[in-house]
Amino acid sequence: MPRSHLRSLPFPLVAAAAFAIAGLNLGHGPVRAQAGASSVAPARGASSAMVEARTKAAAERILVALRNGDADTRYRQFAPSLQRMTSPTIIRQRLATMPKLLRWTLGPVVPGQDSSTITARLITSAGPRDLLMVIDANGLLEGYHFDAADQPAETVARQFVERISQGRYISANSLLSPELQSEIPPATMQNKWQRLQRLTGDFVAIKRVFRSESSGEQKLVLVKSEFGRITDTLFVILDGRNQIIGIDFPIEPNPPAPSR
Repeated sequence: MPRSHLRSLPFPLVAAAAFAIAGLNLGHGPVRAQAGASSVAPARGASSAMVEARTKAAAERILVALRNGDADTRYRQFAPSLQRMTSPTIIRQRLATMPKLLRWTLGPVVPGQDSSTITARLITSAGPRDLLMVIDANGLLEGYHFDAADQPAETVARQFVERISQGRYISANSLLSPELQSEIPPATMQNKWQRLQRLTGDFVAIKRVFRSESSGEQKLVLVKSEFGRITDTLFVILDGRNQIIGIDFPIEPNPPAPSR
C-alpha cells in the first residue's frame, strides 16, 4: 500500500510501522525538513524592535477578538490563505464551542523574513492554555498552535482526523508543528484529504486509535478509519510535546477483505 508522505518518517518509526501493518510499503525514503527553519532574519527595512512591536500589537488585536467572540473581526484578521478555507459563519460556530478566554500574557516574539511567531499564555474558563501564533508583516494570522503536551498522543491524533473529516482544516492544521504548518497549509491538507476520499469513499468513522511505537522524542500513532468503500489506516507522527510532525495517507488503499 504506497503512501503519500506529508513529512518524513524517521527510520525507527518506519520499521515499527512495517511490523505493525503487514505488507505495508512506504516507498522511497522521504526527505526531512529542517526544524526551526521559520526562525530567520527580520524583513528588510524593519528593525527587530519595530517587528516585535508590530507583532505584539497584532497579537493583542487577535486575542481581543477571540475574547469578545467577534467572528467577523476574527475572519478579517486571518491571512488570505486561511480566509479561503473558512467564513465568519464557520468561525462563529467554532467560537461558540470554545472555552471563554478571560485574560492572557504575551511572550517573546521571534522575527522572521515574511512572518513572526509569538507565544501567549491564555487563561480560559477551562484552565490555562499555551498558544503560539504566526503573524505576517501585515499583522494577519497565518497559523496557530495550542500546546498539547499534557494530552495523550492518541487524543491529539484522533482530534486531527476528526477535524479534517469534518472539513475543519484550519483547526486541524493548528495541531501541526509550526514547521509542518509552513509546509502543509490548510488548502494542501484539504486537497490531500479529498484525493484520499476519491479512492476510499467518504469518511465514515474512526474505528481504533493506538500507538504503534515510540522512539526517543517521537511517537507513531495509527488511526484505523472506516471509509465508504474500505477501512484503512492513517499514520500520525508526533514529537515529545505532541506536536504533529508527520502525516502519512495511503495513496493506494487496501482493498476490502473478501466475503466469507
